[in-house]
Amino acid sequence: MATAYHSPALLNHSVRSYLWAAYYARRRGIHFDAELLYVAAMLHDLGLAEAFDNHSLPFEEAGGHVAWVFGAGAGWPVERRRRAAEVIVRHMWDEVDVRDDPEGHLLELSTGMDVSGRGTDAIPGDVREEVLGRYPRLGLAEEFVACFESQAARKPDSLAASFVRSGFAARVAANPLDH
Repeated sequence: MATAYHSPALLNHSVRSYLWAAYYARRRGIHFDAELLYVAAMLHDLGLAEAFDNHSLPFEEAGGHVAWVFGAGAGWPVERRRRAAEVIVRHMWDEVDVRDDPEGHLLELSTGMDVSGRGTDAIPGDVREEVLGRYPRLGLAEEFVACFESQAARKPDSLAASFVRSGFAARVAANPLDH
């Protein structure tokens, strides 16, 4: 699904987000549901894809709904579908408590690493190089800023709009993963 609907840059971002999260968790002894985190990582930005971009819902809520439907198709129980949607919505929060939601915490942390470079020092340089070598950024910074600016223009009350108003483009441009 992610391969069919994401651009190459967003697909690689989704894969890297999972890899950063899993590596971080293993190094810190954070127990998490690997399948749930992987599905959430792969689908967390589908609300930015034209086919799923809701005219009124923030992209993370639209993506959460897509994950819920994906889980239904996979035969997941309702509670697991709800968790996938919740993890995706929470990835946009400023902080998710690891004790309450390890998958949400890890996705929030890893997407911040990948998009703006926040906390990249938690991943050793050789691991960063290997991941970026296999899953290059492919112009993610420019594409992501354009997506968020589009979301902000159409959904001024969304978290994406708040990010744009608070200097998102400059933070993304300064990401050490691009330099």
